[in-house]
Formats: sequence, C-alpha cells, structure tokens
Amino acid sequence: MGNWIINNGLSALILVLWMGINIFLFVYFYLFYDLGDQFFYTRHLLGSALAWARAPAAVLNFNCLLILLPVCRNLLSLLRGSVMCCGRSLRKQLDKNLTFHKLVAYMIGLMTAVHTVAHLLNMEWYNNSRRGEYDILSTALSSLEDTANETYLNPIRSASTTPTYVVFTTIAGITGVIITLALILIITSSMEVIRRSYFEVFWYTHHLFIIFFAGLVIHGAGRIVRSQTTTDPPHNFSVCKDRPQDWGKIAECPIPQFAGGFPQTWMWVIGPMVLYLCERVLRFIRYMQTVRYRKIVMHPSKVLELQLVKAGFKMEVGQYVFLNCPAISQLEWHPFTMTSAPEEDFLSVHIRSAGDWTQKLISMVEELPEGAQGPKMGVDGPFGTASEDVFDYEVSMLVGAGIGVTPFASILKSIWYKFKDSNPKLRTRKIYFYWLCRETHAFEWFADLLQVLEKEMEERGMGDFLTYKLYLTGWDHSHAAHVMVHFDDDKDVITGLKQKTHYGRPNWDKEFEQIRKENPTSVVGTFLCGPQVLATTLEKKCIKYSDVDPRKTKFYFNKENF
Repeated sequence: MGNWIINNGLSALILVLWMGINIFLFVYFYLFYDLGDQFFYTRHLLGSALAWARAPAAVLNFNCLLILLPVCRNLLSLLRGSVMCCGRSLRKQLDKNLTFHKLVAYMIGLMTAVHTVAHLLNMEWYNNSRRGEYDILSTALSSLEDTANETYLNPIRSASTTPTYVVFTTIAGITGVIITLALILIITSSMEVIRRSYFEVFWYTHHLFIIFFAGLVIHGAGRIVRSQTTTDPPHNFSVCKDRPQDWGKIAECPIPQFAGGFPQTWMWVIGPMVLYLCERVLRFIRYMQTVRYRKIVMHPSKVLELQLVKAGFKMEVGQYVFLNCPAISQLEWHPFTMTSAPEEDFLSVHIRSAGDWTQKLISMVEELPEGAQGPKMGVDGPFGTASEDVFDYEVSMLVGAGIGVTPFASILKSIWYKFKDSNPKLRTRKIYFYWLCRETHAFEWFADLLQVLEKEMEERGMGDFLTYKLYLTGWDHSHAAHVMVHFDDDKDVITGLKQKTHYGRPNWDKEFEQIRKENPTSVVGTFLCGPQVLATTLEKKCIKYSDVDPRKTKFYFNKENF
C-alpha cells in the first residue's frame, strides 16, 4: 500500500476531491429542487424528474468549466515551468492532463444522458398535465397563461401541442438536441481505435466542441424550468393547493406567479473559453512565424526526419510541438516529440507513416527535388512533458517502444552535449535505456546516436553511465540463423553497436530487481513513451519494487501523453 501511495497518492487525492465536488453538487441541487418550497407546484407536475434533470445540470456546469483546462497546453507548460508548481508530484499531475480530460468528458457524457432522459420525461408529463390527464391542481397549473395578471408554469401552451414540437421549436429544446448530437459525435470519434486509425475523423469531430459550448451558453436562456415567485399578498401553497378554483378570488390565495431561473452556465464556462481562445490566438501567431528547413532525411522503415529552424525557438529535452502543413490541411495540427537537443540551433522531429496526414507528408517530401525546401510548415510549441524531469533524478530508466523512442533521442543528445561541455549541473549519474522494436530497420536511424554516445562515454571513462538494451520483438527463422552465424562478432549484426540486440520482450521483474540492486538508496525516474499496455505493466513494477523506507530505492513512473 505504501508503494502505491508513492506513485499514485496525489493522483488519487485529486480524483477523490473531483469526485467529491461532483457528488456534493449533485446531492445539493437534487435536494434543492426536491425540497424547495418555490418548486412545490413544479414538482407537482413533474415529480422527482425535476430534481433528476436539474442536479445533473449543476454537475455539467462544473465539468464543462474543467474540460478545456487540460488542453490549454501553453497554460500547463507555464505552470510546469513556474516556481508555483515546482514539486515533482505536482508536475506529474500536469502530465496526466489528457487522462483527466477524458474523465471529465465521461462525467459530462453520463450527466448529459441523465439530464436528457429526465427532461424527456418532463416533457411527457407537462403534455399530460396540459391535456388534463392528471388531477385538478395539475390542470389548473397548466392552464395559467402569460398575461398581465398571470404567468405560466407549463411551457406547453396548448393541448394540441406535442412534446416533439416543443423540443424542436424552443431555445432549450433545439439547443439541447444540438448539444447532445455534438457530444455523441465527439465521444464516439474519440475511441482509441478511431483516434489511432482515423486521426482526421477524430480531429474534425472534436472541433464540434465549438458548437457544443455555443449551444451550452444559449441553452439556459430558454428558462424552461420555472419556480414560484413571491407575491403580495403571498400565495401559501400549503393552504391553496387544494383550492385552485379560489385562486384570485380570495385574499389568502392570489394567483401564483412563476418565473424561469437566470441562466448560469455562461458564468461557469466563460473563463475557460477565454483561456482556450487565447491558446488558439497564440497558435495562429506561431503559425504565421517563418519556419525554414535545415535538412530533410528519409530513414528506413518510412521514418521522415525534418530539421527545422525557427527564430527565437527554445526548448527543453523531451518536449513536443504541433505541426501544421497547409498543403495537406489548413486545420489539422499533429503532435510530434522533438528529437533535437536544447543545445542545438534547430528543432528536429522524426515522423513515422501512421495515417493519412503523415503518409501524404512523406509522399510530398519524397517527390521534392534534391536540396529543395519542403512544404510550408507551421510549428506550435514547444509544450512540456514528463520527460523534462529526466535530469531531476539521480537515476533514470527510459523505455521507448517503436517511434516512441523520440523523446529519449533528445535526452541522449543533450547528455552528449553536457559531457562534451563538461556541464557541472548534470545531476543524473546513471541512465538505463530500453528500446523495443518489431523490425530491424527501425533501429537504423537511432543507432548512429548510440554509437557516438558509446564512444564518448568510453573516452571519458564513464562506460557505466549509460546502460542500454535493444529488444527486437519480431523476427523470422532466416534472420535468427543469420544472427547465430555472427554471434561471436565484436559488434551487433543489426545495429553495429557493442551491445548485442536482445530478442523477445524484457523480463521486467529481472530488470527492476537489477536496477534496485545497483542503486540501493536512489530515486529512480521511470519514463515511458509507448502503448498503454506497457504503461500498465511498468507502473505496476514501479509500485512493486519501490521501498517504503525513504532511505531505499523508490521508482516514480512517468508517461508521455499527447
């Protein structure tokens, strides 16, 4: 339990706090509408569906306030780098921004479903009351008109009006339909299988959030839920509810007056909407800044390396940028981790063919004449990630899967520059690097960097500083036979490195046990850029092999999230 608290304690506390606020808002507003005297007559028409419609609305307001904040990336990067948020545990929470974004989205989806179903029932009961299918009091309340002396309670103004007509002709109804449809499309297109295989579908449908928020702000203006207002003399419902025929005829029972509540949603969401608008304005400004190609390299395995130069651009290790290529799409921005080091005067990204956008970009570059500049490119960023903290740990464990090695290319390059310049500020004294790939060609573009580092460490007598292991997870029998023939060679037959390539997947229990043994009193930062399945495994191992004793080894898990 103690190990789990080390890695997940603050995250759990934040989750409990968020859930607690949601529960409080739901219960508070449920009781407010279910017990409030001003809603007595409204409850008589609608029953408990009134509270079931309004309580989720309060939770929706709170979560719609939160939903945009985790994707305000410039704000998060500012917080991450500021003195206000300097603690390691707090920075880890900022790195889980997309996880929190999804949690909030699920809550919005759930509350929208409850809110919608409750209001559909409300419309049906409003309609039945208007038709006189219930008691005398319901009929009397539904018969109130919007005149000089009366105000209505039932929004269905005629017995011939259908609930469907009200839904599609009132502000609350039509905006509710639009909001719900937009939300359904946003959530369904955000499924992992669609986001990975059809990123463009995810990208475009996600921008329906503009329609969602516009509808949300307008939705409450319909004021469809009405409450009793104070009159002079007062209308005492406890006395008058059984005497609707005497309303307006005796002093004790004046005609009850009703009014819709003041719209409040805009007050909840206006702040985050302004912040997000600033994000987009900043993105547009960065898009207009000139980006020049320094070098274009096509590596094996359909991996494209772009070296770009942008005036005033500064970065830290492991950060990422969003790229936009107007020749492919004016609207699409795609995230890519930078493989360059902060010490270099350019930024570089490695792009693997993994979708329509990346394939189109690679095809365009392949058709360029020798030495030509590539297509116009917009660069937004850089943005902070978990990998920025790699040099804050005495010992770092880096795990990359496939193209997920890119943030660690930046880190390893920066290490090379720090050794080259004899940087005294380097706190890290040991790095363990693991790279898992399915095919041999994937190693080729990265092997050169490892060879340079390998030589540099040996020359400085620091061969133990970097321990790296490459794992080939997919091979055939002919390849295995070729490797066996060259098994006794000084260098690996695949990479040309002294460290031989491993076949299969790492035995993580063995690796963690070895690292703990070699670093008995250290804090080890474990960094992953790879699939969720591997993340789950490594997070469990970090918990398993962390010692509760603060004087002994502790593993902190960090994952790249885009």
